[in-house]
Amino acid sequence: MTMTEERYLDPTRESFDAFKALPRDVPINMLNLLQFYDSAQYPEDHLNAANGWSGARAYKEYSKTSGPVFQRVGGTIIWRGAMESMVIGPQDEKWDSAFIARYPSSAAFMEMITDPDYKKAVVNRQAAVLTSRLVRFGELGGGDGFG
Repeated sequence: MTMTEERYLDPTRESFDAFKALPRDVPINMLNLLQFYDSAQYPEDHLNAANGWSGARAYKEYSKTSGPVFQRVGGTIIWRGAMESMVIGPQDEKWDSAFIARYPSSAAFMEMITDPDYKKAVVNRQAAVLTSRLVRFGELGGGDGFG
């Protein structure tokens, strides 16, 4: 099975309930892995449907339109990278974009995704993304080694 045979775009009810059950008053880091459509998949009646955008371009529009809400809730991008090689893992996994978004709390993340302006912006994400992964990480102490 290739990674595009099963599409992951939005959380399931179970995964979102598990997310909401975790502490809401601590900083969180969200690893985002994205694979874009070649051509954005907007609903026919959407304002951007006739633009002929690529998925990557539609995701830029999502970033632009959701950015003010992301910043207002205290979100920051702490790392962004371009995939170069799968060293360990399925060789068919190719990610077009990867980044870690930091939120001051999961309550801030919840505030963002329920904001009316964000809900309008997320249509661009849905049109752009073929499949994705979104993983919440809490923080652990530092150190010099891997353990």
